[in-house]
Amino acid sequence: MTRSGRTVRGLDAEQRRARRRADVLAAALTLFGRKGFANVPIEEICQTAYVGTKSFYELFDSKEACYLALFEQLAADLSARMRAALGEAEGIDGLIETFARVLVDDLRVPRVLFGQSAGVSPAVERRRRDNRRWAAGFVEAVWRQHGLVGLGRDARHLALATVGALFELITDWLFDEGEDVDRLIGRMVGYHRIMRAGLESTVDGVSSDR
Repeated sequence: MTRSGRTVRGLDAEQRRARRRADVLAAALTLFGRKGFANVPIEEICQTAYVGTKSFYELFDSKEACYLALFEQLAADLSARMRAALGEAEGIDGLIETFARVLVDDLRVPRVLFGQSAGVSPAVERRRRDNRRWAAGFVEAVWRQHGLVGLGRDARHLALATVGALFELITDWLFDEGEDVDRLIGRMVGYHRIMRAGLESTVDGVSSDR
């Protein structure tokens, strides 16, 4: 016996619930990543995770809630890995390459985060926008770290536009699964170099926002 009650296979009730949640999210990642959100019923998630539908609804109110929890988990993992890479990558080009390689290491992840998040629901769309704003803040910090400090109040909007373009390149790449990841990296780095050239010319010129 434990404080929370009977143990099963060495796990108390709270630990069993956490295990079921992890199993459901792992199954959702596999199924959403392969078939898409709209094409996966809750029953299939339960069958894949070896849990009952009752257990599913004890964890999540709906399939959308399950997707949102998965999105949160993947986004948090990606942001943590990018923070860790910030001090190791060689320049902005190296950071973009690291981001791309981390992201496509498991194709299920970009499919869930980029390939199908738009249009799932208003709640998911809000979370997707929050994720892009976080990414824009990350990009802005990198720019300033590399000397692009004269952008004033426009910096966040320019960073958000850059993030949108880079994410769209990833989404487009997902439609051609057999394409080499180096081509994706080349396109992302090439776009950012053009963007950075424009930013540097702006910094070197006269800016009323300084």
